Amino acid sequence: MKRMSLLALTVLLLGTTGVASARDAGDRIDHRLDRKGDRAEHRMDARGDRIERRFDRSAQWADTHGHPRAAKHLERRGDRIDLRLDRKGERAEAQWDRRGDRIDRRLDRRG
Repeated sequence: MKRMSLLALTVLLLGTTGVASARDAGDRIDHRLDRKGDRAEHRMDARGDRIERRFDRSAQWADTHGHPRAAKHLERRGDRIDLRLDRKGERAEAQWDRRGDRIDRRLDRRG
């Protein structure tokens, strides 16, 4: 029984056409570019979080040393930078997703 299933798998793999392999290649490329976009978004999010933490520490120091206006300013500035980098990461992810989808569609049409 096991030998029969291995034989069937071999016949199935040998019987695939170039069309099927092109579609599989498109899916693999699409998946790889999706992961690349996810990593770009994660990298930007982490960078924004690090910058925001640095500004928050500076704001805490300013607040404890009698500079409340500077503390508010630093905190708002850190929040703005974090938000900007979050948006930048989302745009990068969307760009890589669109690129992967475009390549996948092109390879699907080829078949």
